[in-house]
Amino acid sequence: MGVEKKMSKPRFDVISIFPEYLAPLRLSLVGKAQENGLIEIGVRDLRDFAEGLHKSVDDTPYGGGAGMVMSPEPWARAIDEAAAGKEGSHELIILTPAGKKFDQGMAYELATKEHLIFACGRYEGIDYRVTEHYALQPDFTVREISIGDYVLNGGEVAALVILESIIRLIPGVIGNPASLDEESHSLVGEDEEQLVEYPSYTKPSEWRGLAVPSVLLSGNHGEIARWRAAQSEIRTKKLQK
Repeated sequence: MGVEKKMSKPRFDVISIFPEYLAPLRLSLVGKAQENGLIEIGVRDLRDFAEGLHKSVDDTPYGGGAGMVMSPEPWARAIDEAAAGKEGSHELIILTPAGKKFDQGMAYELATKEHLIFACGRYEGIDYRVTEHYALQPDFTVREISIGDYVLNGGEVAALVILESIIRLIPGVIGNPASLDEESHSLVGEDEEQLVEYPSYTKPSEWRGLAVPSVLLSGNHGEIARWRAAQSEIRTKKLQK
């Protein structure tokens, strides 16, 4: 499937009160993509944009309730600084369990964008006026995104998940781009349903009493393709039960 849109080097900015949590972005294919000049990633500590001796970034919620809410002004300062370093439009991604559920289709769409800013909230979330304010700015698009129907301590894990999913789709990041076409959620069945990937095997052909399906050893590429398509359908149906 791939990302074919021609664009300048994509930029990703992540804002968090725990910037060290984002250290994995320096590893593996994402790290190599930065070293090779394919992408840029910046990580900002939200507390650098807070005032006062204790650099507080949260306060009690209006209307009462448990927990603390993250204050809007430090977020605005951090987001504004991130946006100032990149011309054009900006996608502000606010990570929240109340957001739209992330999927592969969204990954392909976001992989075509030139600048993404990730706001990793904590506690009871970010003051909603941050969402409202940037939604009104002509050079911003705001997205509230969730990675699933569960609650995490903060948005950093979600940011890592989404970033890896997006960055691997950018041209040049994956050594063999054809491999992207046969992945789970990139495969499409006859009824246009997204399918998970077929099972994979490697040497030896027998292991602990289990043999590789004979069709994969046959050399008949047509039969192999049909077997893989059938297996994708079977695996997808199992997940739906």
